Amino acid sequence: MFLRLAQQHRQFVQDLVMNLQALAIVLERRGYPASCYTCGDQMNSASFMVSLGENHLIRFLVSDYGITWTEMRDDRELMKLEGAEAVNQLQELANIVKNFVGTPKIHKTLAKRT
Repeated sequence: MFLRLAQQHRQFVQDLVMNLQALAIVLERRGYPASCYTCGDQMNSASFMVSLGENHLIRFLVSDYGITWTEMRDDRELMKLEGAEAVNQLQELANIVKNFVGTPKIHKTLAKRT
């Protein structure tokens, strides 16, 4: 049972890394500086960052050891989430990106909730 759970977790992390890479590409195309760095070819960890303007930065880290979402403005940490809460926040960002074409709207929509 534990080996199966470990394999499912590895697959989850790999899927998450691939989606982070895609999200970074979409955000870059919409004019937001974004990046997604992975370590090695196995895609078992990633560091995703996006700047939403006005010193507003989001960092999402994923690895076998955990998942974190950190949102900062003016070099101050506004919010730090881990695990499922971090993934839910990432989904909110993805939904905003999907629903808005204009670049200023993403920043304004995220600013309203913080």
